[in-house]
Amino acid sequence: MSTINNSRRNFIKTAGTLAIGTTLPISLVELAFAESSQNFTFAYISDAHIQHIKDNRFVRNWDRGLIRAVAETNLLTPKPDFVMFGGDLAQLGSKPELDHGAEILSALHGNVHYVMGEHDYYLDLGEYWGKLFGPQYYSFDHKGVHFVVLNSIKTYDDWTFKRWPSAEQRMLEMAGLDNPNGSPFMVGEEQRVWLKDDLDKIDKDTPVVVFSHSPLQKIYKGWNFWTEDADQVQALLQPFSKVSVIYGHVHQIQYNQIGNISFNSVMATAWPWPYPQAYAQAEQYLPKLTVPMNRADPFFDRDATGWQFINMANGNLDLNYTLYNNTSRIVRYNTDKKSPEDVAYQDEKARIVPQTHY
Repeated sequence: MSTINNSRRNFIKTAGTLAIGTTLPISLVELAFAESSQNFTFAYISDAHIQHIKDNRFVRNWDRGLIRAVAETNLLTPKPDFVMFGGDLAQLGSKPELDHGAEILSALHGNVHYVMGEHDYYLDLGEYWGKLFGPQYYSFDHKGVHFVVLNSIKTYDDWTFKRWPSAEQRMLEMAGLDNPNGSPFMVGEEQRVWLKDDLDKIDKDTPVVVFSHSPLQKIYKGWNFWTEDADQVQALLQPFSKVSVIYGHVHQIQYNQIGNISFNSVMATAWPWPYPQAYAQAEQYLPKLTVPMNRADPFFDRDATGWQFINMANGNLDLNYTLYNNTSRIVRYNTDKKSPEDVAYQDEKARIVPQTHY
């Protein structure tokens, strides 16, 4: 308990008047409106990657992150109106992994909404995940905000149904990093038709928040930080005055602005990206909008994972990142530039040098 109290004092000291604190990899999102009675918060947890070993054994580093996040979410003040889980609950989509993850998440207090990740999907195409958590895409309204949840990790039918000798092989291929046998993610025509119909019913001045697993933009295809039909999805969102897309998948700090749409990533509870430089073979090709993590030690299981306090005033996101063993970061919406920016971008000379004894 003393550890939590100490971390809370440190958070409050660094974050000013924000009245919450935690040591764990979650995100608290606050939406602020002119009428204070409409203000509310929700928590965001993502990318647990629960991996089954054998019997009742799982990769401990990864399920510990999710267990800690759930425990701390239940202690948040103010109490969030609901909790989002952002996808990749499992690593290889198996029933033991999803059951173990679902058991951990069942300890959350209050309403929970779920986004599907590719690691949850490509073993059985989401069949068991759906039995546990419900539909793969849907929308809901809360205190004047329209929320949309998309399954953004589908791909071409030929790749999905015809290419692999087994479902297990398909899952392994999509789960790989820098794997030329992978395939780009997409929302797909069926969901885009549904999304258009859903948005046609909403006033264009209504704040819209879209939750996806992949970024709904085209960042870097080699790591599948990419959604093939992102342009078509963005076109459906363009008529609205304020749109925010919040996504997981990338395990790192990212932000971008395309027209009226703000994009912001959330942290993972499992491991950080990018990997140590020896594994980041295509690092030099990452676009400028990707902010490198200041990763101190690849052997510290919680290093460069973390959580955000996200203040969402009038549809714009301000993200206060608390990173374990690294300097805290703030990505704030700049109203003059009309885009998010890193308040104190970590120059390479200011970063902690990674250890290289692997």
